[in-house]
Amino acid sequence: MTAKPCHNGCTDERIQRIYEYLDGALTTEDLEEIHAHLTDCADCEREYNLECVIRSVMKRSCCETAPDELKRSILARIDAQYNEHPAA
Repeated sequence: MTAKPCHNGCTDERIQRIYEYLDGALTTEDLEEIHAHLTDCADCEREYNLECVIRSVMKRSCCETAPDELKRSILARIDAQYNEHPAA
């Protein structure tokens, strides 16, 4: 599958890497590459800044925590699914 160009010639894959950059899900080498790209590409820098704002607003808006009983129930369901279908 080929990457579809967008944002000043950048690809959807490049934009996805911005999200991974923000998530801290890249290697040190990839972090350096994306950081360098953001300093050279105004469109990707705008996308990065927009995502930073969105994440900041979401973080401030989502300060509630799930009740302990809900957490236990979800974990029990995950355990049950795992026990029914263990990894190969």
